[in-house]
Amino acid sequence: ICPGRVIGKLLCSGEKEVDLAVQSAKAAFKIWSQMSGMERSRVLLEAARIIREQREEIATLETINNGKSIFEARVDIDISWQCLEYYAGLAGSLAGEHIQLPGGTFGYTRREPLGVCVGIGAWNYPFQIACWKSAPALACGNAMVFKPSPFTPVSVVRLAEIFTEAGVPKGLFNVVQGGAATGQFLCHHPDVAKISFTGSVPTGIKVMEMAAKGIKPVTLEMGGKSPLIIFSDCAFENAVNGALMANFLSQGEVCCNGTRVFVERKILDAFTKEVVKRTQKIKIGDPLLEDTRMGALINQPHLDRVQGFIKQAKEQGAQVLCGGDLYVPDDPKLKNGYYMRPCVLGNCKDDMTCVKEEIFGPVMSILPFDTEEEVVERANNTKFGLAGGVFTRDIQKAHRVVAALKAGMCFINNYNLSPVELPFGGYKASGFGRENGRAAIEYYSQLKTVCVEMGDVESVF
Repeated sequence: ICPGRVIGKLLCSGEKEVDLAVQSAKAAFKIWSQMSGMERSRVLLEAARIIREQREEIATLETINNGKSIFEARVDIDISWQCLEYYAGLAGSLAGEHIQLPGGTFGYTRREPLGVCVGIGAWNYPFQIACWKSAPALACGNAMVFKPSPFTPVSVVRLAEIFTEAGVPKGLFNVVQGGAATGQFLCHHPDVAKISFTGSVPTGIKVMEMAAKGIKPVTLEMGGKSPLIIFSDCAFENAVNGALMANFLSQGEVCCNGTRVFVERKILDAFTKEVVKRTQKIKIGDPLLEDTRMGALINQPHLDRVQGFIKQAKEQGAQVLCGGDLYVPDDPKLKNGYYMRPCVLGNCKDDMTCVKEEIFGPVMSILPFDTEEEVVERANNTKFGLAGGVFTRDIQKAHRVVAALKAGMCFINNYNLSPVELPFGGYKASGFGRENGRAAIEYYSQLKTVCVEMGDVESVF
């Protein structure tokens, strides 16, 4: 793999191509929505089987597509086929309810698909996000037009091929390529019923504004600046592992990362020392090598942005305890790669830019605290609310703290697990709606109420 090299060129989809994709999906929807849940289930299970069998090939494609390590890409692909299997299991059980009313009258509800849904993906988990959005959408009987990030356009095309091989009607899952203009055409299209977006807050706001004009429901999964709270009574080694997992997966390019690491002052020095030692040992380099644990950042502008945050942190008084500089691998093929050493910042204060803004790179900010009440207040002092984590042996304290955190996804004595059975989504500026779990069914279906009269209508006129 040679970072910085062009591996292919794709044409952006204009208004005409977007309309063709939507009309194709609309035609496929008529067929798919009339199939039983069990019939849809079998197709999704077949797609999951294909992904599972081609795990290595797809993971390699994703590594080339994104720059993350092959080790992590394999995990992404496993989560992807598990997601399809999970919603295949739910597809046959989707149902309304029967309500008995007085005098033999009764009512019932029907859970019906929305129609053509749009998925707009991010570049950090291209294949996985496409599965997270398409699996519940298709299980509920919808069609989907998906736009991947222009920085990672490749692997989602393979997913479209897999769905076709598995037996979905032609056009049920369509891929369009492009940037903001393509996204605007999708959001404004009159035949689009719903939009599910993963990405930055500014773009999410624009998506919501465009959807509002067509009164289209939206799911927004956006940024975060999540708190990770380390109490002195934690299992020390486990907490160190958790902090590394919360900051350095996928080169730190993870929306729910726990990048504000609050450490109880009693263990601040020991914890910081161990985290720095472990961070310095992270193997950086060719993401296709088995022992690589950190690959390249997505592109040069993003690398420059992350470096700018570190420069500003130093200017504001933070101390770079390790990393933060560019990394040039020994392999000459990798010399133009967008690599940097993972960074740990000490002497951080709550009002520093590095603590307030989402960096979306391998940068951990460590902040001391003294009391539970203090750290909860500081943890919630953010416009974001995607995730949060607590490390402590005191289980009552753990549950008390996560109950007080204003965040949609909380972790106790672990971090960055994403089982498809559990809903995922945020509070506040991190968005609303949920991916995964049974909760996602609510966002890809609509409820119809039917009232049935068994006798004569009594007129008041």
